Amino acid sequence: MPELVLIEREEGIVTVVLNRPEKLNALNKAMWRGLNDAFAALEPDDSVRAIVLRGAGEKAFAPGADIAEFETERGNAAAARDYGRLMHEVMARIDQCRHPTVALIHGLCVGGGLEIAMLCDVRICGEGSRFGVPINRIGVTMGYPEISALIALVGRSVALEILLEGRVFGAAEAEAKGLVTRVVPDDKVAEEAYAAARRIASGAPLVNRWHKKFARRVLDPRPLSPEEFDEPYATFDTEDFRNGFRSFLAKRTPAFEGR
Repeated sequence: MPELVLIEREEGIVTVVLNRPEKLNALNKAMWRGLNDAFAALEPDDSVRAIVLRGAGEKAFAPGADIAEFETERGNAAAARDYGRLMHEVMARIDQCRHPTVALIHGLCVGGGLEIAMLCDVRICGEGSRFGVPINRIGVTMGYPEISALIALVGRSVALEILLEGRVFGAAEAEAKGLVTRVVPDDKVAEEAYAAARRIASGAPLVNRWHKKFARRVLDPRPLSPEEFDEPYATFDTEDFRNGFRSFLAKRTPAFEGR
């Protein structure tokens, strides 16, 4: 059987592929496990500058859960709870990943597929992409981690509109709601997503990781400690800072090393 989650590398850019194109990359338990293993392996890897997350092919990022699996894997509350623990572990890994993440979205991106994509830092889709969370049509609720992420992205009112109406809508509406950060022609999605990843990768990796950390921390209502408040100044003790400003003055492109 083919691997359901692929990892492809090109220099510092890593592509994680949901690889079940014959099912439009519908998510089953093996894929969740594969995603978990992939992000667990990439997290400590200092050579990673950006991660592109995509579905195989150009028909779908992912249409959500493999409904055929519900009978055997989520047939009651206890089984669903165990399955949910795996899902939430994966979602936390993606959400808290220290490396910048880019969702490359072709076609359908609904349900669990949207729940994964919306955790990425940058989300780029095609004009023909479609979005939604129509899970009330099958009698399924969205869990607290997912609904928290959705509200953080689009706000409570829009999140409830998406969940209560259960509509599947187009890319322009998704951009207006804040679900995606950029919409491009369908034949330019991969080109633009990888261009974005290369722009990210060309920056100082320590700075990118710090910015992700700071952006997450300011959502925490606890006051910053003096040590946390001063942490942004740590960049001035890095080789990348010295390389960066000296390269700027010399009008050359810096080669950041992440130290």
